[in-house]
Amino acid sequence: MYKFLLAFFLMTITTEVHSNTTSINAHEFQFKSIDGEELKLSKYTNKVLLVVNTASRCGFTPQYTALQNLWDQYKNKGLVVIGVPSGDFGNQELGSDKKIKNFCEVNFNINFPMTTRSHVKGPKAHPFYKWANKQVGFTGTPRWNFHKFLIGPKGQIIDWFASTTKPGSLKIKSKIEKQLSLIKQK
Repeated sequence: MYKFLLAFFLMTITTEVHSNTTSINAHEFQFKSIDGEELKLSKYTNKVLLVVNTASRCGFTPQYTALQNLWDQYKNKGLVVIGVPSGDFGNQELGSDKKIKNFCEVNFNINFPMTTRSHVKGPKAHPFYKWANKQVGFTGTPRWNFHKFLIGPKGQIIDWFASTTKPGSLKIKSKIEKQLSLIKQK
């Protein structure tokens, strides 16, 4: 019982990341967009990123609504929400990028940037996730769909949020607003 409680606790806590262990930052990575185009994170320098591994058939899939709301609320202030579809957890993502895009548009009116279906854990993980997972350590790595990484304007990981943390929560919004205020100070 204690092992279960400890595992659950580790899955639901967040730990603020105070420093990077390398000079590499998120802006050095790129994805392929869900439309097949290059999606360089360097184009988001001086923006705040919320990178979320998503899945279409998950109990957390309704978080798409809150992610879209965050995007709508803060995109003109410098926030970029990026959805990274993945089937790594329970194979709960649709099989093709076309089906994923259609599902997101039809069911949630998603218009924030989405990538192609990607791995977020293990040896086949996308390079961004290999880097991010190394930065946050074992407790901060994705354990399920809708894990969130908050990236600051200079490309550093600011924090991570477990799947159970809702995108519209005060915890996430206050961290986003703090990072957006740093953009305004420049």
